[in-house]
Amino acid sequence: MEIQLINIGFGNIVSGNRIIAIVSPESAPIKRLIGEAKEQGNLIDATHGRRTRAVIITDSFHVILSSIQPETVAGRFVINKESLQNK
Repeated sequence: MEIQLINIGFGNIVSGNRIIAIVSPESAPIKRLIGEAKEQGNLIDATHGRRTRAVIITDSFHVILSSIQPETVAGRFVINKESLQNK
């Protein structure tokens, strides 16, 4: 299995193999999830002080905040995955 790296903005990169979900931060359940991750020390803020637009949830229960749209992150994930399959 090859490691797939996804750029989530500002030079921050996440392992695509570990991503479970990419969601919007607007709903109450996601806000609770962010709060719980912060309390447990599993929150990674990659927004560089900007507004959170995407929340990335990993299989290790880490929650990563990104300032780019979920669709943009997902697009980078799909493009990267397709380029790996073409090799």
